[in-house]
Amino acid sequence: MTNTVSANTLASIAALIGDVARANILSALLGGKALTAGELAGVAGVTPQTASGHLARLVDGALVAVEKQGRHRYFRLASADVAETLEHLSLLSTAGPARYRPTGPKDEAMRVARTCYDHMAGAIAVGIADSLVKTGCLEFDGPAGLVTEKGRAFLCEFGVQLEDARKSRRALCRTCLDWSERRHHIGGWLGAAMLARCRERHWLRPARDGRALTLTREGQAGFAATFAIDPAVLRIVA
Repeated sequence: MTNTVSANTLASIAALIGDVARANILSALLGGKALTAGELAGVAGVTPQTASGHLARLVDGALVAVEKQGRHRYFRLASADVAETLEHLSLLSTAGPARYRPTGPKDEAMRVARTCYDHMAGAIAVGIADSLVKTGCLEFDGPAGLVTEKGRAFLCEFGVQLEDARKSRRALCRTCLDWSERRHHIGGWLGAAMLARCRERHWLRPARDGRALTLTREGQAGFAATFAIDPAVLRIVA
């Protein structure tokens, strides 16, 4: 009976994600911003009424949460677990049958740096993870990440205060498999804090639309000096 219930639940979630319009809505919310039904209708290419119907199903399925501010309703992903699941599905999609589609500048920018809910993904994010592991600041054990004493000192100098993590219910550090690099970047509280710090340093800034993060010239120098990231990765700058 348990297996039947589990299979039915899995099929229900798959059906929610499997619709093209709803998949576009979920992908837009992977950027970490809360968006209105009207904004999501534009992303999905459907009418506002149709978008509202899709959003009601996503909220009912616990994939999306809604917040009210005055007369407005804003939608966001329900949790980091939902975001991680969507990132893994993106990885599966790249392993599917090859389909020809010309690569544009947005695709390249997404592969360099993008938001994965509230943390960073892409080549730069994977480079940061590799650097921290190589220098003994982090240790990865399956889905978990351990910050070493050396890592605590480094992060403090970088401007990330681990004491603040005690106020959060989230795991301090989790590994997240990157769909474009097919290696791990840093998720959890630490991943979000690292992205916030990189923005504070003006190394990255949000693109005008979508999930891509724009690498600045300050970031080009900063990532190279601090994390020894391959200069070939740091080629797209504002």
